Amino acid sequence: MRGMAMGGDMGAMTMAPPRAADHAAATPHKMTGMMHMAFFWGDRAVVLFPGWPGDRGAGMYLLCLLLVLALAALTEALALLSRRVARRGGGGGEATASSAALLTAVHAARMGMAYLVMLAVMSFNVGVLLSAVAGHALGFLLARSRVRTGPARGSGDASPELCGIPPSNGSKP
Repeated sequence: MRGMAMGGDMGAMTMAPPRAADHAAATPHKMTGMMHMAFFWGDRAVVLFPGWPGDRGAGMYLLCLLLVLALAALTEALALLSRRVARRGGGGGEATASSAALLTAVHAARMGMAYLVMLAVMSFNVGVLLSAVAGHALGFLLARSRVRTGPARGSGDASPELCGIPPSNGSKP
């Protein structure tokens, strides 16, 4: 340390570069091919898992797009479920422990789905991005838009705030 403070060289303390065998042992997941850092269009993408769908063809790529679409739609459906559970549990007083646990579980599932969709979009594949956007739109249409809540659909307790629309008549949610 004294030689370093005085401007001297380090002498015998120089380190040799790592050997290739040491580097291979330190990185167990060997990446083959190129990882895209800009959006691209094609069916040879790696989404969520190493090698999937990869070079397995257009059919596996379409399955991947359908999975991303379903995950995004399920995220929107879980948002509606979360609102309904919160509304039931918060009936003016404090929520029970079971309703709080259910609300927490639904929230955790929704966040897990949202992060999976985000990680899929980080593959920078345009098809995956469009599939995620279409899934969120479809999920919103089916779960939270007014299209689903007509008088023929059943319970009649669907209020506008549950459908993603703020109340306009001054009523309290």
